[in-house]
Amino acid sequence: MNSILNIAAYKFVPLADLAGLKAALTAQAEARQLKGTILIAEEGINLFLAAAKESIHDFLGWLKSDGRFSDLWAKESWSDHQPFKKMRIKIKSEIIRMNHPTIQPQSGRAPCVSPEELNRWLDRGHDDQGREVVLLDTRNAFEVSHGSFQGAVDFGIGKFSDFPQAFRDHASELAGKTIVSFCTGGIRCEKAAIYMRSLGHPNALQLEGGILNYFEKTDARYYRGDCFVFDDRELLDPQLAVSPHAK
Repeated sequence: MNSILNIAAYKFVPLADLAGLKAALTAQAEARQLKGTILIAEEGINLFLAAAKESIHDFLGWLKSDGRFSDLWAKESWSDHQPFKKMRIKIKSEIIRMNHPTIQPQSGRAPCVSPEELNRWLDRGHDDQGREVVLLDTRNAFEVSHGSFQGAVDFGIGKFSDFPQAFRDHASELAGKTIVSFCTGGIRCEKAAIYMRSLGHPNALQLEGGILNYFEKTDARYYRGDCFVFDDRELLDPQLAVSPHAK
């Protein structure tokens, strides 16, 4: 029986007093026996948590009572066991490391495309303006090896901080096209889209909510394989269940 609720959520929002926020998060997470990881930085929050449904929803209710996180969007999936071994809360320089301080999503998001709209574009073979649509995987090569969108461009990077140089190396090949960047839950493709637009690619977008949201909102007909996740479940299939290919 799937009794453990797993959530993935992030928000780029200016944060101050990180030490105080960490202490509050620690107390609230421990009180509810949550396990997982929460990263906080001056640019925002990124979290992966698992526990009983009531504990997760209670924690989210507390977190959203803070105006900075009132619209935090958590993507949900279920498992029959606790996929995390402990609770970790860390203060970082970035909640997803890109090593480009001029890229600041907390100051404004890049435009996104919904999973449903992306499917319509792929069905037609172009976007609403008739431009070719290129799907760009911003994850590392190990993750991509377990599954990705059909025909997606993959730079074969080892870590996300390699993305800026990899994109510059291939930017001319993508000129004039609508580029839809994607990742597991949205955080990497959000920074990637902003970065690409800063280099003069005005039609660079992000897939809203990443692969997990695509699985939830569509029949996943353009995705092949599983989605790697960084917990003990390892692989989720398009039904957001643990894949039979997981170890």
